[in-house]
Amino acid sequence: MRILVATAVPVERDAVARSFAGPAVDVLAVGVGPALAAAGTATALARTPYDLVVSAGIAGGFQPYAPVGSLVVADEITAADLGAETPDGFLPVTELGFGTVTHRPPEALVREAVAATGARAGAVLTVSTVTGTAARAAALRDRHPTALAEAMEGFGVAEAAALHGVPVLEVRAVSNPVGPRDRAAWRIADALTALTEGFGKLAPVLESWNQA
Repeated sequence: MRILVATAVPVERDAVARSFAGPAVDVLAVGVGPALAAAGTATALARTPYDLVVSAGIAGGFQPYAPVGSLVVADEITAADLGAETPDGFLPVTELGFGTVTHRPPEALVREAVAATGARAGAVLTVSTVTGTAARAAALRDRHPTALAEAMEGFGVAEAAALHGVPVLEVRAVSNPVGPRDRAAWRIADALTALTEGFGKLAPVLESWNQA
C-alpha cells in the first residue's frame, strides 16, 4: 500500500509527517488553492504509482457542526464555487452541462477513518476564495446541508486522483469558524496538534486498507 498525503503548506506537511510517515508514505506540500493542488498532486502521481491519495490540512468549520479543534473526514469533496452566478442564484458547473463538482471517497474507508479517530463525517467544501461573511457561510450551508468544513485544496487533489484512477480521502482539522474573519478566534496551533494526533490514529487504517 503506497500512500500520497497532499497538504497545502509545509507546516501542515510537518504536522502529518510527525505521526504518519514511512517508506510507503509520501507527505508533500503541493500548494495553496485547487489549481496548484491539482497540478502538484498530478505531478506526483505521474512520477510514482500510489494506491491512495489523502488531502490533509486545516480548515474552517461550519458552526456548530464542526467545532474548532475537531477533526473532519470528508464523505464528499465538493467544489462549492465552481459554476456561475445567475439572477436566480448560483449554478454549479454540472447544471451548466459539463464538468463535475463532487468526488466521493470510498464509503468503507470513511467509516473506518471515523471509527479510528472519532472524527465527524460530512462534506468538505473546496473554495477558491475563503468565506469571510456570515451571509456567505449561511448560503454555502443552504446549498450544501451536510457541509462540515471548507478548505482550498481537496477538490483539486481529488480531480488529480480521479484522472489517475486512484481513490481519494480528505481529512481536515478545524482551526477557525467559517464566517466573518476574526483572527483572534483562530486556533491554528490547536488544529495542527489535532491533525498530528488524528493521523497517528489513522495511519494503521490507511496503511492496511485495500479497496475491494
